Amino acid sequence: MSIPYRLLPGMLLGAAALLGGCAGNPLPPVSWVRLPGEAPALAAAPAPQVQGVWQLMTPVLLPGYLDRDALLVPQGAAGLQALGGTRWAEPLRDAVPRLLRQDLAREFGAPVWVAPLPPGVSPTRQLRVELTAFDVANDGPAVQLRARWSLADPKGARPPAVFDAAFTTAAAGSGANELVAAHRQALAQLARRIAETAATAL
Repeated sequence: MSIPYRLLPGMLLGAAALLGGCAGNPLPPVSWVRLPGEAPALAAAPAPQVQGVWQLMTPVLLPGYLDRDALLVPQGAAGLQALGGTRWAEPLRDAVPRLLRQDLAREFGAPVWVAPLPPGVSPTRQLRVELTAFDVANDGPAVQLRARWSLADPKGARPPAVFDAAFTTAAAGSGANELVAAHRQALAQLARRIAETAATAL
């Protein structure tokens, strides 16, 4: 269908005004955040005597709603919303197992392996971890972490030992950087809890 010539100037002006309005309201800039590689210092504790060659089984399971790039914060009693303009630069499904493995190696004082195993490495202990919550708390700037894990003998000589933990890690503030730091500290605390059970379970 052809457009009458006399209507074209008005249509062009309207389109220009629309584009000008869009240009005058740009989207807010996005800040990309990541969990720091180095864990924060925890209170001193006796080093657990962890025996054996350990393998962290992957994946480390996370709630499905965390499988997105938004940093989620509470909205009301049960809702969640994205913290405006803030995105995870690395998916939590990748960052959590990588950093948990690093923290466990520090707590164990020995390497923690993941598949594929290098030649000559034969694990004598296997660790499975699931995070059932890894959330910004409703009642103040903090991160709530709930996890369960099992410690097993790969040869099945005895049944797996199963544990769980739930704790809250305070954040220094409600901004993105403070909440990210609290997420990282919570992971380090989880590694210590796991190390404490690994020292006595098998």
